[in-house]
Amino acid sequence: MLPEAVLLQAQQEMLDWQGTGMSVMELGHRGEAFQRVAAETESDLRDILAVPAHYKLLFLAGGASTQFAMVPLNLLANNSAADYIDTGIWSKKAIGEARRYGDVNIASQRVTRDGWAAIPPQAEWSLNPKAAYVHYTANETIEGIAFPYIPTTGDVPLVVDMTSSILSAPLDVSRFGIIYAGAQKNLGQAGITLVIVREDLIRDPLPFTPTLFSYKVEAENHSFYNTPPTYAWYMMGLVAKWVKREGGLAEFAKRTQRKSTKLYSYIDSNADFYRNTVHPTYRSCINIPFNLVNEALTETFLIEAAAAGLTNLKGHKLAGGIRASMYNAMPEAGVDALVTFMQAFALKYG
Repeated sequence: MLPEAVLLQAQQEMLDWQGTGMSVMELGHRGEAFQRVAAETESDLRDILAVPAHYKLLFLAGGASTQFAMVPLNLLANNSAADYIDTGIWSKKAIGEARRYGDVNIASQRVTRDGWAAIPPQAEWSLNPKAAYVHYTANETIEGIAFPYIPTTGDVPLVVDMTSSILSAPLDVSRFGIIYAGAQKNLGQAGITLVIVREDLIRDPLPFTPTLFSYKVEAENHSFYNTPPTYAWYMMGLVAKWVKREGGLAEFAKRTQRKSTKLYSYIDSNADFYRNTVHPTYRSCINIPFNLVNEALTETFLIEAAAAGLTNLKGHKLAGGIRASMYNAMPEAGVDALVTFMQAFALKYG
């Protein structure tokens, strides 16, 4: 979901961006006009996220899945070992890709204890103090499990996939070596990926690395080595300005907490009809999966929810059930409408 204000501005500027007589889609990426778009987007994101000066922002194509390869290709040149934390589908995909380029140690993985899915405490992890980096996924969209803290890795660079959680709360960027995030959750439209990389990690990659997969090449060329996804970059800029107007990350953290608390509270208080199996400590505030105790009612739930104007609630094909995603653009009224529907559905079929 994109903010309505952003969509309306994009609509207004579609045929004539700032008096140029052209759509942003038609601007040359190296021309002064689009260079201004790019610079403003970077400046706003640096401001919102309080990015330290010794970090580079890269705006790349390919989505987070491309970063599953770019991270090991760029960080394993001098050290073939990396630690990964396995908490769900997306971290598993990152692990599978990294194994093509080096030695991957699964330092920890999601567990089920007393019927609850959880992340083992860091004291139980088997981290390699000589690893090139430690990688984790901050928020697993499919399983609805999230880290409530930033892991501590000492001198080993910490790499995080924040595709689904970036811009949802204040963030200490200085704790990380690399942060990457596909735009299509909180940053904008699909088609562009933000990579925040500490300068000391920008170096020669593995020798067989494709040119466009080199952080060094991308940083030296300010993400313009080849034609970038310009319209998606522009949309990210509009979203960044909207986030600033709305009060920044502290404000969105409050909204996210209010929205998720409403839904979890209802699910937990109606455990005879709905259930969520993630331990409360590790529950995602952004992606909330749940099942009906009577799973035969799932399809009926989805059909009747759609008829009530509540769409995109079908759980991922690998997990099934129901999933409510509450990114920044989802208003609190949307969560209220879902809870009201769930109450009526439980009364009807309970």
